[in-house]
Amino acid sequence: MKKTNPKVTARKRRKLRFIKKVRGTPERPRLCVYKSNKHIYAQIIDDQGAGTLAAVSTLSKELGEAKADKEGARKVGEIIARKAQDRNIRRVVFDRNGFLYHGRIRAVADAAREAGLEF
Repeated sequence: MKKTNPKVTARKRRKLRFIKKVRGTPERPRLCVYKSNKHIYAQIIDDQGAGTLAAVSTLSKELGEAKADKEGARKVGEIIARKAQDRNIRRVVFDRNGFLYHGRIRAVADAAREAGLEF
């Protein structure tokens, strides 16, 4: 019988604690980051309007052959901030999606802040 990975279970528990408290609004949407072993994904989401306003990943054409390392995460953060500013979004709520705030998640956040997003 296949058992559930305790790391995945712990991440989902952390994610639910955050989602209960914070929602994206049209004035301040949610910047949600997800990382897998091979790629990094970032979306700006309006939870009230139930829609994605902007999305970038290491699979995007803007990044070309980006890897899922810290440098790739920085590029994802810069591009998502640029796309947000094109839609006149300056302030967001950062959703780390249950992942711990270090490494690639922190690199996305720092690059987005440097590129002009406030959170």
